[in-house]
Amino acid sequence: MPRALVCGISGQDGSYLAELLLAKGYEVWGTSRDAQVAPLANLRRLGIEDRVRLVSMAPRDFRSVLEAIDRALPDEIYNLAGQTSVGLSFEQPAEALESIASSTLNLLEALRFLNRPIRFYNAGSSECFGDTGTDAADETTPFHPRSPYAVAKSTAHWLVANYREAYGLKACTGILFNHESPLRPRRFVTRKVVEAALDVAAGSREPLVLGNLDVWRDWGWSPEYVQAMWTMLQGDCQEDYVIATGHAYSLRDFVAAVFAALGLDWREHVRQDPALMRRTDLTYSRGNAAKAAQLLGWQADRAMPAVAEAMVVQLRAQRLADAAEPARDRTK
Repeated sequence: MPRALVCGISGQDGSYLAELLLAKGYEVWGTSRDAQVAPLANLRRLGIEDRVRLVSMAPRDFRSVLEAIDRALPDEIYNLAGQTSVGLSFEQPAEALESIASSTLNLLEALRFLNRPIRFYNAGSSECFGDTGTDAADETTPFHPRSPYAVAKSTAHWLVANYREAYGLKACTGILFNHESPLRPRRFVTRKVVEAALDVAAGSREPLVLGNLDVWRDWGWSPEYVQAMWTMLQGDCQEDYVIATGHAYSLRDFVAAVFAALGLDWREHVRQDPALMRRTDLTYSRGNAAKAAQLLGWQADRAMPAVAEAMVVQLRAQRLADAAEPARDRTK
């Protein structure tokens, strides 16, 4: 039975990846700073909480990283941990660099020190490219990071490439464009939009307040993107890959699609607030995943309209299930 260690297992991608790996017959380990009090709501939603083994690991503590790897004895490590919010990184830039770049360095150093045949996946980000105009970014597009988060992700990307070349590590980075699901935290704009639309459909009169509606993003579906992560580690792990749908839509388009899925006109329920606009937001972001299609046989099946509809359907079903739970409890 192959073993995988998923750093950041409680997040959106970590939870879907754990589900995928379990389905493929893996023994799955996940890290948390304190395994005894780890937040496992996403794993619980997927019904796999009891099938995952947890180990405590402080990613910024090299000894802790070594001990976690030595305990789990993984064949594969997936580095999905660290700060995930571009907006938050402007407020906490040191945290962004430490939780992403320094933590990645500790993992790479541990792999070099242990000298075991462990394959390593690093979660990169399309934010590294900056604003590419209307061009679709691929693996040859230069990085131009425009946030502390993007700077940290760029640093981690080049650390992985350096250790792969210098020490022969089986390591690669997936440069993932935006990918969504019902497991997205509520602070992310896609989840915020869907939750607000469901509130309106349920009778709320509270408007949805957003910043810039004219940003364009390449939105994919998280369960498909974790499949790409796993596929990368089944090869020689000597390449980095852009993972994207190849289609860009504006936030305005996303909002319209979500409200339309509930039979609502978004213009009646949304207002803009300039105070919510970021200092250096990207106007347009789109990826070209031709290399992944050619070498990995991977391509996205869902683009934004299908992603928006799936989020509405699944989050609405989740609300109904949560509302029914107290009633079931009363009948016990």
